[in-house]
Amino acid sequence: MLDKIKIVLVETSHPGNVGACARAMKNMGLAHLSLVNSSVHLQSEAISRASGASDILNNAQVVKSLDEALVGCQYVMGTSARLRNADIPLVNPSACAALLKTHALKGTVAVVFGRERTGLSNNEMDRCQQLVHIPTHSDYSSLNLGMAVQVIAYEILIAHQSTSTNTQKVRNIVPAEDMAGFYQHLEQMLLDIGFTDNRQSEKLHRRLRRIFFRAELDKTELQLLRGILSAAQGRKSMK
Repeated sequence: MLDKIKIVLVETSHPGNVGACARAMKNMGLAHLSLVNSSVHLQSEAISRASGASDILNNAQVVKSLDEALVGCQYVMGTSARLRNADIPLVNPSACAALLKTHALKGTVAVVFGRERTGLSNNEMDRCQQLVHIPTHSDYSSLNLGMAVQVIAYEILIAHQSTSTNTQKVRNIVPAEDMAGFYQHLEQMLLDIGFTDNRQSEKLHRRLRRIFFRAELDKTELQLLRGILSAAQGRKSMK
């Protein structure tokens, strides 16, 4: 399970935070770190804060976009510091870990952490099947990035060590990059048939994403739906 989980940090600006995240990961048996549009992980402060977890920093995947970081991931959990009104299912850390354990049985999963000050954008949250929120006391709700990774990593380890197993069959769902292509196709088809226009709110598209996220499509189902989209556009197949 632990080897199937990737921690993704989006545009982390402070090297000490990256180092603290690496240490938190190693404490809990996680090894795969991906950095989106950030190159501070090999600075001296990052290495110092990693405190023995420099191997995670040295082996970190550095990419330019979240899409690159999620290639090959079949399940994506985002993190949210605030209880937003976005139409995305929200879970607590222990429920998050249970879901990751279930989905890691069939493929790679990712936990995405946002920027230190602003977190994840709406578009980035749209790439996530679900969001996890770490409850804090109302008097002081600010949570450091390294602390947030530590909390989630701890729950992942506890779930991993648990003897209970979800006996429900896990679907071999398609990876994130295939779903991203499907959503682009869906949005274009809706424009082509006149159902939407570029002036409309993104709320409709966000709700449609939620529907298909819940469906957890496999490869055959995705091909069927893309065929329907192509037929609706008057084409036999997509180029």
